[in-house]
Amino acid sequence: MTYKTYKEEDLLQLSALQHLLFCRRQCALIHIEQAWSENLFTAEGRIMHDRVDTATHETRRNIRTEFGVPLRSLRLGLIGKADVVEFHRQGDVWRPFPVEYKRGKPKHDNCDRVQLCAQAICLEEMMSVEIERGALFYGSIRRREDVVFDRALRVETETTAERVHDLINSGITPEPDYSRKCRSCSLVRLCMPDICGKKRKASRYLAGISGE
Repeated sequence: MTYKTYKEEDLLQLSALQHLLFCRRQCALIHIEQAWSENLFTAEGRIMHDRVDTATHETRRNIRTEFGVPLRSLRLGLIGKADVVEFHRQGDVWRPFPVEYKRGKPKHDNCDRVQLCAQAICLEEMMSVEIERGALFYGSIRRREDVVFDRALRVETETTAERVHDLINSGITPEPDYSRKCRSCSLVRLCMPDICGKKRKASRYLAGISGE
């Protein structure tokens, strides 16, 4: 299979994958318009990540743990950092096992799994290894969720990376689409999905009755 290879200057933040799967408009506001606002949820998440990043490495029996590991994939066109990469010793080989920390609880969609899978693909490319699985640690339940990097998840991850590049390269921020998830978004005041959405519906209605 032939893959597209991106140049260094074309690399995008790996976190954009999760932003896109949560909301295309949020992704554009952050990565095109460079907008950001913190709320309780993002603050708690940042504190959790900061605690992880203050460590460097540790070794316990057959597991060596590295924190804040730089990541890059020219195939996906992504750059970023892994919260934690555990290296599990199997004979004379140390196998990487990425672990991503999340403040909340497991989600119904694949946005967290796609982000973790992208980290694994970066590590595979950087280290010339195959990574079968990783884990998501959720702060609300204080428990890990194992993630298998199967074919379906890898395809979704690759497709999402392409969609992120297409969106950001377009330079166009999608119109808002108000839903329940907007309530937990830190950008809700900047985005104004309820107000902008109502204005858009009103303009469409007026255009319809005027025959435009």
